[in-house]
Amino acid sequence: MKRKNFITLLWISLATSMFFFFAFTDEKTIENFLLTVLISFMYSFVLAGGNGMLNDFLNKKFPWSEATTKRAAISIISILIANVILVYFCNYVNFVLIQKAVNTTEYFSGRYNFINWFTINVALLISAFLHARGFMEELKKTSKKEVVEQKLIAKSANAQFESLKNQLDPHFLFNSLNVLSSLIDENPRQAQKFTASMSKIYRYVLEQKDKELVTVEDEIEFAKTYCDLLKTRFEDSVDFVFDVDQEDYRRYVVPLSLQLLLENCIKHNFATSSKPLIIKVFSENDTLCIENNLQVREQMKESAGIGLANIVQRYALLTKKNVFIEKSEDYFKVKLPILSGKPNVVSVKPEDSDKAYERAKKRVKEIKSFYGNLISYCVIIPFLIIINLITNPKHIWFYFPMLGWGIGVLAHGMNVFAIGKNWEEKKIRELMNKEK
Repeated sequence: MKRKNFITLLWISLATSMFFFFAFTDEKTIENFLLTVLISFMYSFVLAGGNGMLNDFLNKKFPWSEATTKRAAISIISILIANVILVYFCNYVNFVLIQKAVNTTEYFSGRYNFINWFTINVALLISAFLHARGFMEELKKTSKKEVVEQKLIAKSANAQFESLKNQLDPHFLFNSLNVLSSLIDENPRQAQKFTASMSKIYRYVLEQKDKELVTVEDEIEFAKTYCDLLKTRFEDSVDFVFDVDQEDYRRYVVPLSLQLLLENCIKHNFATSSKPLIIKVFSENDTLCIENNLQVREQMKESAGIGLANIVQRYALLTKKNVFIEKSEDYFKVKLPILSGKPNVVSVKPEDSDKAYERAKKRVKEIKSFYGNLISYCVIIPFLIIINLITNPKHIWFYFPMLGWGIGVLAHGMNVFAIGKNWEEKKIRELMNKEK
């Protein structure tokens, strides 16, 4: 038991003993006061301490965050059994061993059933208080941990995505300058034309590089312009065939994916007038395919491998759909997933993460409010029961506030845990998340 909890129990025991001594003890003697303190300490430490240790044990073996339903079921069964045993033990020690009011046979004959039943209810209320407090503490830790983890994941994913997009600028510029340097020696006029076209294409690169996704239509139009640029250099050594379904034009792919794959086709294959390189761009089963006949050239130096790897990593950050690569003796094909909408999986803006934090904070506040209500119920109702039994035991009235407030606590719990007015909205959100 923690030192703080031990001190709290000491004060509660002392306050309880003072209350019973001055309110119910006829002979105000030192012996009776010490006896009252002893009995009060026994009940406090056995019932509260026993329930506290049970709660700590269950927290270690069955944490609320890992198995809430299982933990709730185990808690209910274990606290019922434990409190019945603890109450019968405390009352036996009190009435049989300390006060010697009855013997063992009389105690278990049923004479003290009402006192045992009443004490069990008080013990269950104490146990409910301790378990509610334990749940709240773990809920706070879990909620804070989840919010921090989500923020870290979002920031990490955004940083990774930005890093991948920033690779495109130097990569495109480097390859384009290589083509330009070759053209200057081979055909200066074509080099001038290439330079003018390259400026238009590079403008598109700058416009699209900050976007997560672009429409297939925009990417196809850019790819055709880029193909015209390549035709400037290779002329009839390279042929391009576009056969993309019109219905796919309004869907999405990652920007500059076609340009990077077209670059790869040129870089890794030789092309001549007698053996032209044929590059096809077409739709196939919700994918955008880029296929070329395989005419592998010998690489003078190892490729940096930025193009295809960049595309694969960007898709991995945006969707669970994979980029497929097919290779045979005759052709090489890459299949890019065509997305129906712009996912919000990765690019979480700071204000979005702040909103998520506020929603989580509001949720914690709602649950905290419920357990505050439950704890108040567990504390006040026993006192009302005691007052009723002391002042007018023949007229039992504590049932009315106990049942009325109990129904209110039950309704509050149903509302907080998705069975009340917010159930429909939460269920819709759950189904939408499953669809995604």
